[in-house]
Amino acid sequence: MDEAKTWRARKQSVAPNPRRSAMTQVNRRTLLGFAGALAVAPPTFARPTAYPDPERELMVPVRGGQIYVRTNGPLDGPRPPLVVAHGGPGGNHGSYLELLPLINERGLILYDQLDSGRSDRPNDPANWTVDRFVDELEPIRAALGVPRWHVMGHSWGGTIALEYGARRPHALAGLCLASPLISTRSWLGDTNALRRMLPAEIQTELAACETPAPPPVDRCSAAEMEFLTRFGGRQPAPEALIAYLGLPGNRGFNPDLYRTMWGTTEFTATGTLKTYDGEPLLARLDGPRTLFLVGQYDEARPVTAALFAERVPEAEFAVVPGAAHSLHVDRPDEAVAVLRAWLRRQDRL
Repeated sequence: MDEAKTWRARKQSVAPNPRRSAMTQVNRRTLLGFAGALAVAPPTFARPTAYPDPERELMVPVRGGQIYVRTNGPLDGPRPPLVVAHGGPGGNHGSYLELLPLINERGLILYDQLDSGRSDRPNDPANWTVDRFVDELEPIRAALGVPRWHVMGHSWGGTIALEYGARRPHALAGLCLASPLISTRSWLGDTNALRRMLPAEIQTELAACETPAPPPVDRCSAAEMEFLTRFGGRQPAPEALIAYLGLPGNRGFNPDLYRTMWGTTEFTATGTLKTYDGEPLLARLDGPRTLFLVGQYDEARPVTAALFAERVPEAEFAVVPGAAHSLHVDRPDEAVAVLRAWLRRQDRL
């Protein structure tokens, strides 16, 4: 869930691991047909060296402060826009600019949660609750005058999207849970299952890093990076993303928020989310309007996401081939193609 660590991981290219191909063999749900999705997509997009400027920027008042919002594409067209809740906790909207090819059909709304990115940073832990972060969505929609929208949440943002979807708001046209944190129990089960697939020496180093007398920080960081380069981000961070995150005002990752809500590593939860369990909320989702989307090598394992999707009648499930947790950066063309096709189907419901 720590996007800052994942972006650093993507600066290293990692060769595909053939042993992981079994993760796509999920037969409990019907996998979305990638051939069909790609057939309706426009030609492959070249990776830009810079992202287009926002067409609109605003600071939206929410409980605790003001949050940064940017939009591109039509918000009042025939197709409802897509809003994206970023990961973390403590990440920012930057990497989701890889979804900008969608704006030739609909608007794209990106925002930074309170105490993240360009938003206000009161750094008051009283604001760091799941409900308060979910409550940020409706003020954004109202400020933009959007009657209906699709909501996508990625990683920790998937928790926000899950909670929002469970409220069954009339404004919700479609819900995408991308590599989502559904429950801390399941998340830790996935990360530790993947950890056991690492080379023995890396597993030993990670175990040592969790003891009262750990090795030096650089050794522990290197060991965790071995995990992140396999299951966090498998491709280098694109030039446009690196440039964008370096712009004035992009304050980046908030480690205090991450530590307070989650902890210090992906493998152990010690913060306020340590007992989080959103699994009962799955029963409240509007199944035909729900998509579970993960990467082939995702930290949120496809086998787990498929089981969650099975608990939501008529929900769709898709795996982005070749991608890890940062599926929209690892394989942007494929991720956009799947989202485009799914959004079009939702528009017809």
